[in-house]
Amino acid sequence: MSSSRLQRVAVLVLAGAKPLDVGIPAQVFTTRASMPYEVRVCGAAPGLVTGGDGLSYHVAHGLDALDWADVVFIPGYRLPDRDDPPQAVVGALLAAHARGARLAAISTGAFALAATGLLDGRRATTHWHYTRALAAKHPQVKVDENVLFVDEGSVLTSAGAASGIDLCLHILRRDLGVAASNHAARRLVAAPYRSGGQAQYVPRSVPEPLGERFAATREWALHRLGEPLTLETLARHAAVSERTFSRRFVEDTGYTPMQWVMRARIDMARELLERSERSVEQIANDVGLGTGANLRAHFQQILGTTPSEYRSTFTRGE
Repeated sequence: MSSSRLQRVAVLVLAGAKPLDVGIPAQVFTTRASMPYEVRVCGAAPGLVTGGDGLSYHVAHGLDALDWADVVFIPGYRLPDRDDPPQAVVGALLAAHARGARLAAISTGAFALAATGLLDGRRATTHWHYTRALAAKHPQVKVDENVLFVDEGSVLTSAGAASGIDLCLHILRRDLGVAASNHAARRLVAAPYRSGGQAQYVPRSVPEPLGERFAATREWALHRLGEPLTLETLARHAAVSERTFSRRFVEDTGYTPMQWVMRARIDMARELLERSERSVEQIANDVGLGTGANLRAHFQQILGTTPSEYRSTFTRGE
């Protein structure tokens, strides 16, 4: 992030906008000492926008806010599979993206983002109730119905409304680091990192008692990342076979068990790099990766940078 000015966040309110989807980014990125952002709520034009769920919004800004923004949030709205956004909105989103702004859709806001064509050939998600409709309406989009959010760099999408919090916290991790994201999560009384995908929230015709068991196993593992964690160990804790554990774990989280463990270890390493003066070798041992070379290799693979570069970027000298 540039330190010369506040980062600019626009929240685009379309007709039928869902109140929680609008409120999440507006609240998360509200300017405060720990949050170097400025928020503008906008619509296709300034004035009254009829929302969903019995609420309407009076927005002070029109599409000019998209010319101003560094990040544009597109909250979900009613009947997204039926109604396309106005062409002026599509054009403004394309212009913002071409200028370098990140576009982040919450829930069914993915339909408006898909209407720009920017999701074609890319992974994306939306609320589980609409994943098939999104795939049918925009067949070039690689719809992933099992994740809480998808980050494709300059375009991001999230699942149902509460997943907007996960997406916002992810953006904070990208911009400010793990410590700032965790601070924001505490302020919101939210989990800083939810490990499960939205598959765990999809209604099933048959109860799935394994879901609770696996949540407990994930929590158990998070407190033991410095110890050896194998598929056998995790399956034993969940009291199921390794084959059953692997299959159900992917359905619940979108990752294999070992992929999930690796990402959890990297997240722990990120926080230690930010908040401690421990060496890369010491941190590698703390998070269960053994050697600094091993940590560097996985850090580069997952985050596209090195531990030293990450520490330099996110250590504020506090």
